Amino acid sequence: MPVRLIDFLFRLFERFIVACLAAMVVMVFGNVVLRYAFDSGIALSEELSRFLFVWLTFVGAVVVARENAHMGVETLVGRFGSAGRLFCMVVSDLLVLVCCAVFFWGTWRQAPLNASNIAPITGISMIWIYGIGFFTSIGIALLTLARLARALSGRLGERELAEFAGELDSGDAASLKRHLE
Repeated sequence: MPVRLIDFLFRLFERFIVACLAAMVVMVFGNVVLRYAFDSGIALSEELSRFLFVWLTFVGAVVVARENAHMGVETLVGRFGSAGRLFCMVVSDLLVLVCCAVFFWGTWRQAPLNASNIAPITGISMIWIYGIGFFTSIGIALLTLARLARALSGRLGERELAEFAGELDSGDAASLKRHLE
C-alpha cells in the first residue's frame, strides 16, 4: 500500500476514535443530566457508550502500535547497541505476532457464539462488539510484520531503533539529531 493511503487510513482511524469519545461524552453527560434533573435516563445511551468504549480502545491499540507507543522495557533495551536493540526488536515482534495469532484465534472461536447473542437494549448482534478483535489482531500483526520485514532485510532506520529503545518519541527530530551526533 502506498504510504499516503496508509496515512489517510490512520487519520480516519484517529477521527473515528475522536468521534467515539465525543459520542460517549454526549451520551453519558446527557444521561447524568436526565438522571439527576429529571429522574429518568436513556438505557440505549448506556449500552452504546460501552460499545463505543470497546471500539475506541481496540482501534486505538492499532493506532498506537503504528506509532510504536505501546509499553516496552526501554531501560534494558536502551543499554544495548544497535545489534542488541535489533535482536530485542525481532524477539519482541515475534512475541507480538504470537499474541496476535492467539487473539485472532480466540475471536474466531468465539465468533459463532457472539454472532448469535443479542445485546439486550439495542438488539444488535454481539459480533459487532467482540468482532473488533479481528480488526485489532490483523492490524497489529500487519504493522508488526512490516517492521519485522524491514528489520530482517536491513531496511530498518536508526530512528526506529532509537524509538524502540525509548531514546526518542515519535516525531521528535531534535532528539534523533542529538542521538546520532
